[in-house]
Amino acid sequence: MTLYLPSRLPNVGTTIFTVMSRLAAEHGAINLSQGYPDFAPSPLLLDRVTHHMAAGANQYPPMAGVPALREAIAEKVARLYLANYDSETEVTVTAGATQAVYTAIAACVRPGDEVIVFAPVYDSYVPGVELNGGHAVYAHLRFPDFKPDWDEVRALITPRTRMIIINSPHNPSGSVWSADDMAMLETLVRDTKIVVVSDEVYEHVVFDRKDAGDRKARHESVTRYPGLRERSFVVSSFGKTYHVTGWKVAYCLAPRALMSEFRKAHQFIVFTVHHPSQLALADFMSEHPEFADNLAAFYQAKRDFFRQKMEGSRFVLLPCDGTYFQLATYSAISNEPDTQFVRRLTKEHGVAAIPVSVFNPDGDDQRVIRFCFAKNEDTLAAAAERLSAL
Repeated sequence: MTLYLPSRLPNVGTTIFTVMSRLAAEHGAINLSQGYPDFAPSPLLLDRVTHHMAAGANQYPPMAGVPALREAIAEKVARLYLANYDSETEVTVTAGATQAVYTAIAACVRPGDEVIVFAPVYDSYVPGVELNGGHAVYAHLRFPDFKPDWDEVRALITPRTRMIIINSPHNPSGSVWSADDMAMLETLVRDTKIVVVSDEVYEHVVFDRKDAGDRKARHESVTRYPGLRERSFVVSSFGKTYHVTGWKVAYCLAPRALMSEFRKAHQFIVFTVHHPSQLALADFMSEHPEFADNLAAFYQAKRDFFRQKMEGSRFVLLPCDGTYFQLATYSAISNEPDTQFVRRLTKEHGVAAIPVSVFNPDGDDQRVIRFCFAKNEDTLAAAAERLSAL
C-alpha cells in the first residue's frame, strides 16, 4: 500500500529558479534567470577560507555565529545607518537569507495570524507563512513602477495582522522604496503589535538616478527608522554582497527580545553556519570595508552595459533602481503568456529568463520577464545579441 500524506503546501511545485536553470542547462542556453554571478569572488576571500580550514576551524562555531563576524556586522550597520546593535544579543549569522526570513516567521507567526506581503512577492515568503499556520494577505506593487499603495496596505491591516514582510531593493522588479515609503510604514505600524521582516539582501545595490540630477542613491534600511527598528527583523546576505551565493551565509538583526525568540527557532532549524566561511568573511570585512561601498557602481556599470546592448531589441526595458535584475516587456514580440515565452526563449533562442507572473498570487501576467545582469560583459553581450535578433 502506498502511503498518502496530505501536502502542507499543495499549491507549491519546484521553484521557478530551479526549473529555468535546469532548462538552461539542458539546452545550453545563457542563464540570465537565476540570480547568481558567473564571475569569481575576490581571491583574497577564498584565501582566507583556505587559511581557516587549514588552521583547524572545521568544527561547530557558536550557534549565533562567530563573535568576530557578528562584531563586524554590527560595526558595518553602525557606520552605514547609525544604528547600534549589540553583537552578542542582537546579531545572528544564518544559513542564507531564506533561512533568516523563514526563522523570523517561525518565531512569530501562529496559526490564524495574517502576514502582509507585497506582490510580486519573492517565492519563499508565502510558503514559510503557510508552513507555520499563517495566512498571506497580498498588497500589490503595481506595474510598471512597482511602488506600494499605502492606502491599500492600511486597508489590509486587521487585528489578526501579525507581520509585514518587505523587500527593498525589490526582487524581482528592481524598484527601491523611498524615505517617504518607510515613513508611511512606520506610521502604519505605530501603536500596533505588528512585526516587520525587512529583506535587504540588495542593500548595497542601489543605483544613482539620472532623472533626478544624478542624485546620490541611499538605501532606506528599516534600521534608520526608530519606530521600525524596534519591531523589525532585518535580513542581509553575504552571498549577494561578496559574489558567493553558493556559500549560503547571511545574517539577521533584531532587538534583543525579538532576537531571543529568533534564536530559539534558529538553533533547531539550522543550529549554526559553516565555520571557516564566517571567519573568512570577518577577515575580509575588516581588511576591505570599501568592497561593499563600491558594489553599487560595479553593478550600475553592468546594468548600463546590458541596457545599451539591448537598445536595438524589441524588448522594452523598465526602470531598474536597484538589485541586479532588469525587467523587460516583450509585447512587441509575442502575445504568449510569460511562462510559455521564457521556455521558448530558452529552447529556441538560447537565453533563459524568469517570468514575473509566477510571483503574483493570481498569476497576473503583464508580459514581463526578468533578466539577471550579474554576469561578465561577454555573457551579457552574447545574450543581448541573441535577444536583439527576436
